[in-house]
Amino acid sequence: MRIHWLFAALLVPGMAMAAEGMWTLDNLPKAKMQAEYGFTPSEGWIKRTMLGSARIAGGCSASFVSKDGLVMTNHHCASECLEQLSTAKKNLIKDGFLAKGREQELSCPEIELNRLEQITDVTAEVKNATAGLDGAAFKNAQNAIKAKLASACVGNDKETVRCDVVDLYHGGLYQVYKYHRFQDTRLVWAPEKAAAFFGGDPDNFNFPRYDLDITLLRAYEGGKPAKIENYFPFSKSGAQEGEMVFVTGQPGSTQRQLTVSQLTTLRDLTLVNNLIRLAEMRGVLEQYSKNSPEAARNAEQTLFGVENAYKAFRGRLSALQDPALMKQKQDEETALRQFVATQPALQAKVGGAWDAIAAAQQAYRQIETPYGLIEGGRGFSSKYSGYARALVRGAEERAKPNGERLPEYADAKLPELEQELFSSAPVYPEYEKVMLSLSFTKLREMLGTDDPFVKQVLGKQSPEQLSAALIDHTRLGDPAVRKALWQGGKEAILKSDDPFIKQELALDPAARAIRARYEKEVDSVQQKNSELIAQARFAQQGTSAYPDATFTLRLSYGEVKGWQEGDKKIPPFTTIGGAFERDTGADPFALPASWHAAKGKLNLAQRYNLATTNDIIGGNSGSPMINRNGEIVGLIFDGNIHSLGGAFWFDPRDNRAIAVHSGAILETLGKVYGGADLVKEIQAH
Repeated sequence: MRIHWLFAALLVPGMAMAAEGMWTLDNLPKAKMQAEYGFTPSEGWIKRTMLGSARIAGGCSASFVSKDGLVMTNHHCASECLEQLSTAKKNLIKDGFLAKGREQELSCPEIELNRLEQITDVTAEVKNATAGLDGAAFKNAQNAIKAKLASACVGNDKETVRCDVVDLYHGGLYQVYKYHRFQDTRLVWAPEKAAAFFGGDPDNFNFPRYDLDITLLRAYEGGKPAKIENYFPFSKSGAQEGEMVFVTGQPGSTQRQLTVSQLTTLRDLTLVNNLIRLAEMRGVLEQYSKNSPEAARNAEQTLFGVENAYKAFRGRLSALQDPALMKQKQDEETALRQFVATQPALQAKVGGAWDAIAAAQQAYRQIETPYGLIEGGRGFSSKYSGYARALVRGAEERAKPNGERLPEYADAKLPELEQELFSSAPVYPEYEKVMLSLSFTKLREMLGTDDPFVKQVLGKQSPEQLSAALIDHTRLGDPAVRKALWQGGKEAILKSDDPFIKQELALDPAARAIRARYEKEVDSVQQKNSELIAQARFAQQGTSAYPDATFTLRLSYGEVKGWQEGDKKIPPFTTIGGAFERDTGADPFALPASWHAAKGKLNLAQRYNLATTNDIIGGNSGSPMINRNGEIVGLIFDGNIHSLGGAFWFDPRDNRAIAVHSGAILETLGKVYGGADLVKEIQAH
C-alpha cells in the first residue's frame, strides 16, 4: 500500500483535503463545497437527505427509495436475513429471492432500521455529571447521565423511537440522536450471491469490479408498508466523470484523532492479535465447510465476515507499519502539544492528557488477553453463550434503576436486544459445537491450562467434550424458552437447569471483575483525557475539522474519478458487458444462469460499477450515493485497496469508494430478475 505523499498539506492542523471528511449533517463544510464545486446545500436539501437516509442497527447503512417504505442496502448487509430465512432445501443466498407481490415479502428476524430525525446537543449535561471524577466514579456517572438522557428522549415511545447519546471528537461534544425505529423489516429482492459478490475474495477491495451488491427491503408499521415522505428517487443516467456526488451513510469507526500511543497499541497488539485469531478461525471454518453442503451453508456467512475483516485489518496494519504515517501522526500530536504549551491555563488543564492515555495503554496491554476472552466473549464463541449472557445479565441489570445498569441493558437499548433474543432465526448445533470448541481451545491456550478461570470453565473435560455436553443439553435454541426466561427475570434464571445458564451464572463474576478493571484503568482514563485533548483541538481549530466516525449519519462529498496505478490509468466505470467478459464459468468468476439467460436483453454498454473520491469506511456499506438533485446515482458497497488506510488518514490520489451504478440496478432488476413492478415503484416520484 502506498502511503508516502503530500506531507506539507497534511501537516497543517485541521486542514481537510478535497473530498476528505465524514461530516455531521449539522456541521457541513458549506464554504469548501461551494469553493470546490460551486454547490452549497440548502437547509431543505440537508433535511431531505437526513430523512431519506437510514441505517441497519446491526452495522450497515441504507436508504428509502419509495414512498411505500422500500429500502435499499447491500446484499452483504442483508445476508444474515437471507441466511436466517434459508433452509437446506432453499438457499436464498445462493439462489436469490424476489417477492412477486407484497404478500410474499418475508420478515427478517433481526433487522432493525433507524432513521435519524433530530440532533440535540447535551455536552454540558454530560460533562457536568462527570466533572471532578476519575476511574469507576467517572464511568458510572457517565453511564447514568447517558441512560437518563436517552430515556428522556425516548419517553413512552420505545416501540417507534430510539435515542443514542453520541460521543463526537472523542468527548469534545455529546449529542442525543433521536431515531425513528422500524423493527418490522421484510425482504423484497436479493440477487444470487454469484452476482452480488462476483469475483469473491480475489476482487474484494479492488477495482474494476462487477458486483450487483444490492438487496431491497421494506419497512412496515402496523402490519402495512411504512409511508415515507422523504426518499431518494433514482437517476437512470447516473453521474458522469468529474461530477460532484455525495455519500450519506453511517461510517462505523475511524481512528484519525487517536493519540500516537493509542495507534501504537493498535499496530503492535490489537491488529496483530485480531489477524492471528481470524486466520485460525478461517482455517477451521474452511475445514468444517468441506464436511457437507449443509455445513458449508451454515458456515458461509461467518466465513465471509472473517475473510472480509482479515483483509481490512491487514490493510490497516500495513498503513500503521508505514513510517510515513506514524511520522505524520507524531508531528500532528507534537504541534498540538506545543500549541497547548503556549497557553498556561490550557496547559494546566490539558497538558498531562497524552501521558495519561499512554499509561492507560500500558494497563490495557496487561489485561488485553483475559479481557477479550472473558468479557469480550472470544472464549465463548457461540450463539448459545451469547443468549445466556444476555439472559443472565439482563435479569441482574433490569432489577436495578435505569441509571445504574450496564449501558447495554439501559431501557433505551432493550427493544433491539429483545428483538435479537426472541428472534426466530435458526441455530445449528453442530456448527455451534465447532465454534465453541475452537474458542474453548483458544481460552485454554492463551490463559494457560493451570489458570483458575480455565479450570473453572473446563474442569476435567476437553474443549470438544464440554462443547458437546453443553449444546446437547441446552434448550436455548428455542426462542420460546429464551422469552420465558427473559420475562421470568432473576427468579426464572436462578431456577433454570440449562447448562449454558448455569455456566454463565458461575462465570459472570469473573467477567464483571475484568470489565470493571478495564473501565477503571483503561476506558475511563482514555475517555476523560480524550475530552481534554478535544478541548485543545477546539481551541486550536474550532469545529472546522470533522469528527472520527461513530456509526452515526455523515455526509461525504467528492466526484466520479479513476486514478493512476503506476503506469496504468484506472477508469472510473465498468460495464455490464465487462462482467460477461470477465466470466470464466468457475467460482468466484461465474455469472449466474439468470444473467446468461437474459444477456440478449441487456444493454451491455450500461455502466455497472463506479469509483469516486468520497471518503468512506466500514459501516458505509449500503450507503446511497446521490447527486446535487438528491437522486440516487449509485449504491456504495466497497472501497479500493488504498482506502483501507482510511481508518487513519485520507489519500485523495487513490483512495476510492466503489458503488453499483443506479442504471445497472434498474437494468438488471427489470431484465434479469423480472422485477418490473419494483422498477416502476422505484421510478415513481
